Amino acid sequence: MTLADSPSPAAEGQEAQLRVSDVRIPVARTLSGPTPPGLTLRGRLFEPEGRTPEVAAVIHPATGVPRDYYARFARWLAAERGVACLIYGYRATDDRSPRALRRSTVGMSDWGVCDQEAALAWLCARHPDAEMRVVGHSLGGFMTMFHKDAHRVARLIAVASGPAWWRAAPLRGMPMAFLFWHVLGPLAVRALGYLPGSRLGLGEDMPPGVFREWKRWCCNRDLHRPDWGGRLPAPVSPPFSGRLIIAAIEDDAILSPATAARLAEFHPEAESELRVISPRDAGTRAIGHVGLFRQANAAAWPLVWDD
Repeated sequence: MTLADSPSPAAEGQEAQLRVSDVRIPVARTLSGPTPPGLTLRGRLFEPEGRTPEVAAVIHPATGVPRDYYARFARWLAAERGVACLIYGYRATDDRSPRALRRSTVGMSDWGVCDQEAALAWLCARHPDAEMRVVGHSLGGFMTMFHKDAHRVARLIAVASGPAWWRAAPLRGMPMAFLFWHVLGPLAVRALGYLPGSRLGLGEDMPPGVFREWKRWCCNRDLHRPDWGGRLPAPVSPPFSGRLIIAAIEDDAILSPATAARLAEFHPEAESELRVISPRDAGTRAIGHVGLFRQANAAAWPLVWDD
């Protein structure tokens, strides 16, 4: 699955207005085992040139989606909305050789709790006076309740994110969901020792522990709630109590708008709003679960970000 768009003259023209920096984000903890010493994530920060941003945003990626897929959206936020925007990749995505993936003990909980928390904390420290926002894509949108700086977040924009129980998937996506969770995924992990996402049309290859937790959550109506205080930490206090924008995608074959709306149940203190984004809004034929951040769908970006 090719997610990244090729450079365009318009995007290159934006660079003159931006300061783009490659950064390293330290990670303080791991849930699946000992934390490797000196563990960092590779990030890229987009900041408007010549002014102090009033808003800063971190983009938490979806499962299997590479960091730079979000670069176009991050550039747009910095150049058109004056936002300092951080994008990054989860641990174990630098070395995706089969040997490294088989040996990896990383789980989805490490990505969603520890890596997302580290990225948010880094941006809070970088821009302590800015209004803090989170743009979470799929996995990136349903883990904020575990982050120690959740109370700092004024707005959580959850894109194609929510309790994606496979039995509640739209009818057109349910057969494929069953096949993936109960046949293809388990067989591939058993045979290869890792999930070959690149061959299954899921983006990047992933460690086996990521698949197992991913399956556990997507085969439960309440997502990861049964794991709170056990496999996962208890939700933090004070909790996220800002504004929750649930940006559901009308033609998403994995997560219907009605199911995405259930994310509000996980943030009872937040002010929630459901926004349904259609291909017509973007002027395209399809968006799907992954496609909103493609350059071709840029016409829909203000509907997700703006008031």
